[in-house]
Amino acid sequence: MGGRPADGRRADPRPGGPRPARPGPLVARPAIPVPPRERVTVRSRPGRVRRFVLRHGWRAYAIPLLTIATIAVLLDLALSSPGTQAGAAASTASMPVETVESVPPAPAEGDAGPSQPPQVVGKETYVETGDGSLSVVDGSSEVYGSGPLQRFIVEVEDGIDVDGAGFAAAVESTLGDPRSWGNGGRMAFQRVGAGEAAAGEFDFKVSLVSPGSMETYCPGVGTGGYTSCRYGDRAVINLARWATAVPDYEGDIATYRLYVVNHEVGHALGNGHESCPGTGQVAPVMQQQTLGLDGCVKNAWPYP
Repeated sequence: MGGRPADGRRADPRPGGPRPARPGPLVARPAIPVPPRERVTVRSRPGRVRRFVLRHGWRAYAIPLLTIATIAVLLDLALSSPGTQAGAAASTASMPVETVESVPPAPAEGDAGPSQPPQVVGKETYVETGDGSLSVVDGSSEVYGSGPLQRFIVEVEDGIDVDGAGFAAAVESTLGDPRSWGNGGRMAFQRVGAGEAAAGEFDFKVSLVSPGSMETYCPGVGTGGYTSCRYGDRAVINLARWATAVPDYEGDIATYRLYVVNHEVGHALGNGHESCPGTGQVAPVMQQQTLGLDGCVKNAWPYP
């Protein structure tokens, strides 16, 4: 009774049996290292435009800009190039040719006079209004004179029933006369034809135009359909004056024709108007004889 246990240990006298051992202080367990998660970057493949830019650099911008500029230049040339045609065969007396036009280097000149009466309807011996287009009288002449050469073309309005070759011959004869502007070797004249007109290889034009078309070829001059004029490099002869002259010439149409060619060509050569020097004296060819002689004697020549 009441002795030691069989294993020789002293029995615990405390009721309820042995107490559990008192726990010691808590000790943190070392953290188990977790390997870091690898960051994965997903790269998308660049598009075609991006690859083109990366490959070519600044050239990628220059190429389309140059392409657009080239297309614009080609379109501009295609739309603005004038088409010039030489017309029909050389044997044709006159042909429509697009000639080189010039802006007047000085104010256009004419013999407009507001007091001039209109033509009397029913008494015209000419066509009042032609077709409005001009045809170059083809062919060339010899060189008249020995001075600096002035080459000219002759034009006739279509639809005015005038022989172009005859008008051209009259202009040639006038300018080739030694009393004209080439007097004493001052200059020489030669008529040239359609080829030179299309190429712009001439110095001035002499054009025969109906009264109704005068304002088309002498815009703003105020011819009233009565007088002739000079506009740019064109000496414009009024068909009405060519056919009937003026009252002060008293029916001397032949002399008036010489005068009007020399007067208007004189403007094309750079000469201005002059006044009558005195009663009974010879009128200067650059006097406005179409509007009156002012006491002078009619004269058709620069060097009579």
